[in-house]
Amino acid sequence: MGQFRGSAVIRSAILILAVPLLVQAQDRREVKSETAVLWTDPGDISSRNLFWGSGGEKDQPRPPVEFVEEDMHGTNPKFDAKDSSGEKWRVKMGPEARPEIAASRLLWAVGYTTNENYFLTTLHVNNMPAHLRRGQELSGSGGDVPNVRLQRRPKGLKKVGNWNWSANPFVGTREFNGLRVMMALLRNWDLDSDNSAILESEHNPDQKIYMVTDLGSTFGATGRRYRQRDSIGKLDAYRHGRLVRTIRPQSVDLSFPSLPPLSFIFDVPFYRNQINVHGIGKKIPRADARWIASLLGRLSADQIRDAFRAAGYSPEVVEGFTAVVIARIQELKEL
Repeated sequence: MGQFRGSAVIRSAILILAVPLLVQAQDRREVKSETAVLWTDPGDISSRNLFWGSGGEKDQPRPPVEFVEEDMHGTNPKFDAKDSSGEKWRVKMGPEARPEIAASRLLWAVGYTTNENYFLTTLHVNNMPAHLRRGQELSGSGGDVPNVRLQRRPKGLKKVGNWNWSANPFVGTREFNGLRVMMALLRNWDLDSDNSAILESEHNPDQKIYMVTDLGSTFGATGRRYRQRDSIGKLDAYRHGRLVRTIRPQSVDLSFPSLPPLSFIFDVPFYRNQINVHGIGKKIPRADARWIASLLGRLSADQIRDAFRAAGYSPEVVEGFTAVVIARIQELKEL
C-alpha cells in the first residue's frame, strides 16, 4: 500500500508541475491564414475506397523493389526501397505495419491528409542486406520480407517542418477538435511532434498542409504499455473500455490518452511528451465531436471492413475491429 501511495504522489506531482496542453474547449475561431490546411471536404464519403486508401489502386507499389538504405529514425525498423517503376517507398517492418494501414484509411475517409500506405504479406527486395542494424529478425530470408507497410508522401508535397498539438493555427477550430476525436477513436497515443508534418505544395508554395504522419501506434491500448504488442494493433486491448468518459452540457472528455506506466518516467523525453499531450481528449466541444461522428457515420460497415482487410488482418479480426469502430462512432453520434 505504501509503494502504491508513493507512486501516486509522484505521478500527481508530475502532473501538477507539467505545462498543461492548450487544447481545452475554447470559443469558436477561424484559422486566420487561408494557406494553412488541416482538413478538406471529403465529398461523397460513401464512395471512398478504403481498401486502396488515398493512393488508390493505381498508385500501389510495383514489386519487386530494390533496397536503397536503412532508415534509422524512430523506434521501428524501416528501410527505403525503389519499386520497378522507380518510385521510392519507406518500408516498415514489425507490429505497427498493419494498424497504420487501417488508421490511415479511416482518417483519410473523413477529410484529413494522410500518406499513401499499402500492406504486403510478402515483399521481395532485391539486394537485401544479409544483416540489418535494426529488425534483422523481421527481415525474412532470401530477400522475401514478410508483413510490411510501404509508405510514401502524397504526390506534389514536400515536408517543410513539424507541428505540435499545443501550438498550431487550428487550436479551437472544429476541424482540429475533430482530429482530436479521431486520434482517440484510432487510439493513436504516440503524438510526438516528430509524427506530425507541415507539407508544402509544389504547385502552390504558399499553401501549408498539416498532417499526422505516423499512425502506427493505433488500435490497441489507450497509451503505451510495458509490452508493445498490447499497446498497438491488439483487438482485445482495443475492445477494452469506452471511448467517452465524461459528458458535460457543452463538452466531453474522452478516455484517451492515458499516461504510460510510471517506470517510463526514466525515459524523460517520452514521458514529458505524454504528459504534454494528456489533454488531447479532454474538454472537446460536444458539437465538434458530433460533427466528426456525422462524417464517420457516412461510412458503411463494408468500407470499415475494407480498411482492416487492407491491413492483412484475418477475417475474424477484421470483424472484431469493425464492430468496435461502429459502436464507438455510435457513441459519438449520441453525444
